[in-house]
Amino acid sequence: MATFRIALIALFSVVVFATPSLTQTPGHVRVKLVKAGLMVGAGGGSGVLTYHGRDYPFRVSGLSIGVTAGASVSRLEGRASGIRQLSDFAGTYSAVGAGGALVGGAGGVELGNEKGVRIVLRGPKAGMEFAANLSSIQISLK
Repeated sequence: MATFRIALIALFSVVVFATPSLTQTPGHVRVKLVKAGLMVGAGGGSGVLTYHGRDYPFRVSGLSIGVTAGASVSRLEGRASGIRQLSDFAGTYSAVGAGGALVGGAGGVELGNEKGVRIVLRGPKAGMEFAANLSSIQISLK
């Protein structure tokens, strides 16, 4: 009887821990941002979240405070994790990022929202800008 219980517990553990969770399925994010500022920056853009094989367009807008000078256009790509349902993706994100461009350069940002979604983006930047700041970014699904 004890052997049967151990086998049943082992089988249950394999089924529970081997079943993929929706929170483990990251989304792929592509976004184009236009930004300008001097000390306080403002920007906006649009992007696409690819999640469970479907594309979901979205809008981005936000403000940044810190060291910001210039203007740039960024095309960033990365991953969104922690999405349990599609509506978790929309919301207000806090970000700490840095990047620079003198005609061409690189940028990156890590974002997190109140629903536990984390987005990590990297990519090329064109324009003339230096930024190291704290940002508040609003993402809304179209």
